[in-house]
Amino acid sequence: MGNKDKNKLQQKRIVTLRSQITLNENTARQNRRELEFKRDEEEYAIVVRMLGNGRCEAMCMDGKKRLCHIRGNIRKRFWISVNDVVLIALREYQDYKAGIIWKFYPGEVKDLIRYGEIPDSINKEQDGDHGFNFGNSIVFEDDD
Repeated sequence: MGNKDKNKLQQKRIVTLRSQITLNENTARQNRRELEFKRDEEEYAIVVRMLGNGRCEAMCMDGKKRLCHIRGNIRKRFWISVNDVVLIALREYQDYKAGIIWKFYPGEVKDLIRYGEIPDSINKEQDGDHGFNFGNSIVFEDDD
């Protein structure tokens, strides 16, 4: 195999890679997801801690910390990690437990902030409070 043949083969590979890249970019633009809003018995939350076995701890927008289970179809579709904004389905019979039914990408989180669905402070995540500012609602009393 001569140098000309090797050069042609390399050029052919480069052209195929370029066409695959443009194809992937175009399909990514076309597959933009529709924004999911919360319904009855659903709440927005941010993942605080991963517990393993498809479970995590999440701080909800109503100020409660809940144990969340990543549902089967979500577990296979999305990779959920700490500080992700998710949509959870509340349980009628167990207020401290919920199921994760949707994960929002960063662009979708910005859209939710713009629509006023979630507070603007969720992006800041300062002082380890995971973006929530509930004020000084906890009062400690001295035992003196």
